[in-house]
Amino acid sequence: MTIEPTPAIVEIRGLTKVYGTGAAEVTALDGVDLRVGAGEFVTVMGPSGCGKSTLLNLLGGLDTPTAGSVSIDGHTLGDLPDDQLTELRRRRIGFVFQFVNLIPVLDATENASLPLRLDGNKEAGARAVQWLERVGLGDRLHNRPDQLSGGQQQRVAIARALAGDPALVLADEPTGNLDSRSATEIGGLLRQVSTEWGRSVLMVTHDPRIASFAQRLVLMRDGRIVDDLELDGSNEGPRTALERAGLL
Repeated sequence: MTIEPTPAIVEIRGLTKVYGTGAAEVTALDGVDLRVGAGEFVTVMGPSGCGKSTLLNLLGGLDTPTAGSVSIDGHTLGDLPDDQLTELRRRRIGFVFQFVNLIPVLDATENASLPLRLDGNKEAGARAVQWLERVGLGDRLHNRPDQLSGGQQQRVAIARALAGDPALVLADEPTGNLDSRSATEIGGLLRQVSTEWGRSVLMVTHDPRIASFAQRLVLMRDGRIVDDLELDGSNEGPRTALERAGLL
């Protein structure tokens, strides 16, 4: 019996990004190929300047490649006019950043529902409440960011990303500003986003311990992928892989 692979939510082929010209030319990404299946949690690691942030920017449609292609949920970004790209980014991609970017004067429900409200969704409030309850903030629905811990603020940001029902969540150093306990909780929550709620997650992190929550580890160096391996859930897996690749 042949086991069919899960549908590709992310499909990258020959992705290249060059900044500058002549002597100032810098190749941030150099012919990267990557596939992320539906409901898969993949983490990307590598030294500063290896191309991780550039990769996320291209996946999020925030920048355009010099060469190669990016496909999200079956749509090739380079083929979409600006209005359709904006719609895809708003409705099929959720963003979680190191800095949560919550609006201080809005409470948790208002922050989590804001993108949907701006999109004219009449169920924005109800969907925000649903996701806030799922991420463990059912008793903090009306708290403003200054009344929440750092970990709780990041949970609001994750609820905001999920309220739009995205196929893909892009997480850029989501635990970078958190203490160890809160970081562990967010790592576990992102794994739940993948395994329980079926969203694909692509996370960039510097922390091998947080990377261990993912199912796959992609290692980058000098704009290229140097390893792509399955993880077994152990804390040692990412660190061992980094050491083997000479990145630690």
